[in-house]
Amino acid sequence: MGLSPTHSLVETPSRAYYRQAMEILGKAHVPFLVGGAFAFVHQAGIDRSTKDLDIFVRPRDVQRLLEACTAAGYQADVVFSHWLAKIRSPEGFIDVIFSSGNGVASVDDQWFEFATEQTVVGMTVNIAPAEESIWSKAFVMERERYDGADVAHIILAHGEHLDWQRLLDRFGPHWRVLLSHLILYGFIFPSARSRVPTWILEELLGRCSRELAAPDAEEPVCNGTLLSWSQYLGDVLGGAFRDGRIRPHGNMTPEEVARWTSAEKR
Repeated sequence: MGLSPTHSLVETPSRAYYRQAMEILGKAHVPFLVGGAFAFVHQAGIDRSTKDLDIFVRPRDVQRLLEACTAAGYQADVVFSHWLAKIRSPEGFIDVIFSSGNGVASVDDQWFEFATEQTVVGMTVNIAPAEESIWSKAFVMERERYDGADVAHIILAHGEHLDWQRLLDRFGPHWRVLLSHLILYGFIFPSARSRVPTWILEELLGRCSRELAAPDAEEPVCNGTLLSWSQYLGDVLGGAFRDGRIRPHGNMTPEEVARWTSAEKR
């Protein structure tokens, strides 16, 4: 259930700006991938309005991207040191994503190795792989935003072609998050359950079964903050649990968490 790669159905008054910015990055030889709503059209066959363009770059390419955009007259800067920069102009803005808000889904070479070529705002570009999109979206479980429907629709559209082993590897120690989405997928689309291979469910359910015989983890860590920045703050701020986002449990520093939390509260 895909769309023709010759056009994108996503409509926005900023299309010309997005195209110009991507052309600038191309001329500067800054590798990037398109994500967000513009990628979702191709990944799930679902069109929806959007207020911005999401592009993904490796962390090592962020500074070069900012320099190219600044030289072209745009305002470009890092907003959060652990995952996000922005390119701004009077015509709109572009989110430059090099990890995720929880610090888990860092953009690395595999994002580019498995990207697919599609047409976005009249340009031929690479879009983020479906597996990496599932990986990053799976952790978004805020009160005001839940990306589980996106995960389910990507599986519905591409489940038979996904690299399930690579997807499993992406989740690593967070495999329970993947399992939760696969269980819900079978509930949401019972007539298309077979698009999730039997072996991966057996593997993940087997891990759960083995954990039943094991004692609880000794260290009091709350991984809920990997899913929602706000709903588990009471557990980690003066509570009994360590924040699963903060090293050595996660990939963020206490300062990055504090800045991210402060910004989201505004």
